[in-house]
Amino acid sequence: MTDLLSAYPPELAGAPRIGTDEAGKGDYFGDLVVAGVYLDAAMELLATEMGVTDSKKLSDARARMLAREICAVFPHEIVRISPAKYNELYAKMGNLNRLLAWAHARVIENLLPRTGASLVVADQFGNAAVLESALLRGGRRVRLVQLPKGERDRAVAAASIVARAAFLQRLEALSREIGLELPKGAAHVLPIARALYEKGGLPLLRRVAKLHFRTTAQVVEA
Repeated sequence: MTDLLSAYPPELAGAPRIGTDEAGKGDYFGDLVVAGVYLDAAMELLATEMGVTDSKKLSDARARMLAREICAVFPHEIVRISPAKYNELYAKMGNLNRLLAWAHARVIENLLPRTGASLVVADQFGNAAVLESALLRGGRRVRLVQLPKGERDRAVAAASIVARAAFLQRLEALSREIGLELPKGAAHVLPIARALYEKGGLPLLRRVAKLHFRTTAQVVEA
């Protein structure tokens, strides 16, 4: 059952649930990371005391520190999709929402047996039915709530922090591999993308970047 809600349902607070969120979706360079965190009522109180909130409100350093604390205390799951794998899956699925649903479903499926959760809260992306369909294909039946600005939910906020920290870690690792600092985001990446293309062409870009972004066409056409 899928519920798509704009107002935060008060009955979710304290309910045993899995929250999921992703990082890297809007970044040209680096992995797509989806994370899930399970909270019950006691865990939610602890998460509140820890300062768990929407990762966009945190500095990178604070997000990394909180992610370590979250992973040490709460059941969690992380799916990392490297740029090379991302490009392969995107070419196969032809749609970012399907790819996101596939990754969120993998996280949820891996957490369900460890937590016994029957409720999942996810940040809204695309058609809510896409994620439910991905879960049903895996034989999983849960109540799925998708919230616009899902980080209002503490479990989703915790997942957003874990996903962001994992994204930053992988972006740094890719930067070391190629000997060039890869920037976050998609607005100011063109000079680095051009330098990489001149150095290794599309094969090198495929290792570190999401090729369906407009940036790739700008680099190749130039």
